[in-house]
Amino acid sequence: MNPDDLSQTLQKGFRVTLGATASLIEAIQDPNSSSQKFSEIGSDVNRLTEELEVKGETTEREARQFVDTLMSQMPNPFTTSGPGSEGPTITTVASPVVSSSVQSDLEALTQELADIRQEIELLKGQG
Repeated sequence: MNPDDLSQTLQKGFRVTLGATASLIEAIQDPNSSSQKFSEIGSDVNRLTEELEVKGETTEREARQFVDTLMSQMPNPFTTSGPGSEGPTITTVASPVVSSSVQSDLEALTQELADIRQEIELLKGQG
């Protein structure tokens, strides 16, 4: 297998997984819309994979833009305003901003994904 093919396969797998995760979150938020969308696809695995990959690519692009925006707003701690200039030292303490209910929902979803992944691996082993 060509290294480029492997890289493309891994990237496609990442995007499909990202798209599936985004679709899962959308399904939790709006079950009716998601069930209608997936019922239109039916059992066409190739179409489903393509749609999940497109959704994953879009999600990846949006996440990169978000991170780039945050990074451009942060001051660079390694630059100084002039030679020999010493500014005041500021000590900060990070504290979580996420509410406990959101954190527990996220942990529950992560566990569900792990369970689904394990079930898929078991089914692969049987087939």
